[in-house]
Amino acid sequence: MPFYKRLGNIPRKRHTIFRKEDESLFREQVMGTKGFSGIQSILYHHHAPTEIVKSEIYADCHLEFEEQKDLSHRHFQTKIDSKRGDAVSGRQFILGNDDLVIGVVKPTENMDYYYRNGDGDELLFVHYGTGKVETMFGTIAYEPGDYIIIPIGTIYRVVPNDEESKFLVIETNNWITTPKRYRNAHGQLLEHSPFCERDIFGPENLETYSEIGNFEVRTKSRGFLHSHILGHHPLDVEGWDGYMYPWKINIEDFEPITGRLHMPPPIHQMFEGHNFVICSFVPRLYDYHPDSIPAPYFHSNVDSDEVLYYVEGNFMSRKGIKEGSITLHPSGIPHGPHPGTIEASIGKKETLELAVMIDTFRPLRVVRQAHTLEDFKYKYSWASK
Repeated sequence: MPFYKRLGNIPRKRHTIFRKEDESLFREQVMGTKGFSGIQSILYHHHAPTEIVKSEIYADCHLEFEEQKDLSHRHFQTKIDSKRGDAVSGRQFILGNDDLVIGVVKPTENMDYYYRNGDGDELLFVHYGTGKVETMFGTIAYEPGDYIIIPIGTIYRVVPNDEESKFLVIETNNWITTPKRYRNAHGQLLEHSPFCERDIFGPENLETYSEIGNFEVRTKSRGFLHSHILGHHPLDVEGWDGYMYPWKINIEDFEPITGRLHMPPPIHQMFEGHNFVICSFVPRLYDYHPDSIPAPYFHSNVDSDEVLYYVEGNFMSRKGIKEGSITLHPSGIPHGPHPGTIEASIGKKETLELAVMIDTFRPLRVVRQAHTLEDFKYKYSWASK
């Protein structure tokens, strides 16, 4: 994150004596990226974060991908997903490559453990539902439309409220941040950015637990889920400060960029990572040239795969798409609006669609289990009737 934040109690100077009421020392942890040259935060624990009483492999996390099929457009209907589990074990992954995996989860159970991704940052997009994410940095409440960015190594668990929740999940092997072209040399978001720091929220409050007992933290790393039993509560942080922490921004705070003629997809970009970008399609006015065609033109992704997750609204350039649909338009072949949608868009003044787009710069593969969600007729939906 481009700005500094602190919560709880910390000493005046870093790497100095900081005592508890019983005169014992708090345990200082420096948590950062890129070998101490990236962003970092300093946390003060009641117990050493290295204290564990048991460690073992819990599960194999390797995904099984399908063999290469014909190059074509794909459509997956996640609304019919029936996988059960909590906000981590219930994740159903659909697409992936060496940089990230993409899936959905509708938690049906509560997490009775804590979790951390030791491979890279995670993004949880809240399609619907409310609740909170409890983390070592504090608690973040969530609501529909929130993007929640969880940095690598963050211990957390998702606690939905009574109503049903659904998330689009992106797990990476690297980092997620704001687009570089919208930041100045100091990391501040510029005037032409479609959102600013006022739209970004970190943890609201720090809840500190100092009790002793057995608590499980499941860590995803190196293709496996590892179970670590700590002898103390994992959320034992008395205070922290720095630039690395979980944060959220709501899709409705993305201010769309419009023009007289149709604008290219990069205007919708909200995040970037290693070999991928994430965009937000939000309600917006259409192009205002008198002869403009609001529908997107046919285009070829010559070096990227395009994924769209449809949230709500009227998806102007698509037919047969519903809320919760995921489409994959791979590089190598052109894609564009369905028959009749170009003509139907002429004269329209606005769109109320809401969708998340992920463009990857390495080809995506389809997870074999995702076949149960696939609309196999989608690739022929451009054919003349």
